[in-house]
Amino acid sequence: MTILADLRTRTRGWHPPSLYAAAALAGVTVLCVAALLLDQRTLEGAPIWAKPLKFAVSGTLYFFTWSWLVSLLPRFRRTANWLTNGLVVLFAAEYVLMVFQAARDRASHFNTATPLDATIWDAMGKLIVTLWVLNLVLTVLVMLTKLADRGTYWAVRAGTVLSLAGLALGMLMTSPTARQLAQWKAGGAQDVVGAHTVGLADGGPGLPILGWSTAGGDLRIPHFVGMHALQALPLLAIALLALTSRFPRLRDDVVRARLVLIGAAGYTGLIGLVTWQALRAQSIVHPDAVTLGAAATLAAAVGLSAWAVVRTPDRVAV
Repeated sequence: MTILADLRTRTRGWHPPSLYAAAALAGVTVLCVAALLLDQRTLEGAPIWAKPLKFAVSGTLYFFTWSWLVSLLPRFRRTANWLTNGLVVLFAAEYVLMVFQAARDRASHFNTATPLDATIWDAMGKLIVTLWVLNLVLTVLVMLTKLADRGTYWAVRAGTVLSLAGLALGMLMTSPTARQLAQWKAGGAQDVVGAHTVGLADGGPGLPILGWSTAGGDLRIPHFVGMHALQALPLLAIALLALTSRFPRLRDDVVRARLVLIGAAGYTGLIGLVTWQALRAQSIVHPDAVTLGAAATLAAAVGLSAWAVVRTPDRVAV
């Protein structure tokens, strides 16, 4: 069997439009890499095609996961299909506007410098809010779904809820900064409303490709970490299933469910930690002693809880 035929067999029953969207965005990712190499323009210190590249990678993972999640729904499948179709259309519209702005060497987010820029940003904002609402409804449908494997059951429930929270955290970036508010009060023109960076203006030193600030807090980090709970927690459940042949204790689905719930609690703590760090205007690469202490406490709590679950022989329904 060829790899393509094997993929078709494994994904039969998945939501086709979102699966096609994931495949298309994977192809767009390659095009964005080529654009990065061929087009050396920068905007606010970052390569102009870095943002379309990041969104293409994130979109690939997002739609691949939702295509699978919809296939798990024993009820409300038709509703979920239409809602997921809506996600594809909304994301495609937002992405086209982003690429259009990149081609013009203009910022797509927070940009109100010209009437056209402001109209595009306003349209993108409406698309993002609508996409979040569709995610909310789909999350409710997932919460109503029963799955035979308890680990997977809790992974998809926690993953969708935390992903929804991560999407909502993006709204923190749309609020005017203190500097922008001061300019407003002074009667100055506003070309930008909102920012990624806390404590500094956008455009300072950042991590390669990701662009996350290495000098101040960055609200893109909790947004990113939260969104990708949608992949992280189901992958944890899959990994635990894969390890059952080597570790007999993991053959108990209650044990796997407990470990997934611990993982979800730890992931929630991680989202809170990076959000707190960003809001304190602290760079992800320069944590202070308080942040390191909180991270160590979180890691210890997760590790000890997981150890206790694996070592405890009782079986209690989850």
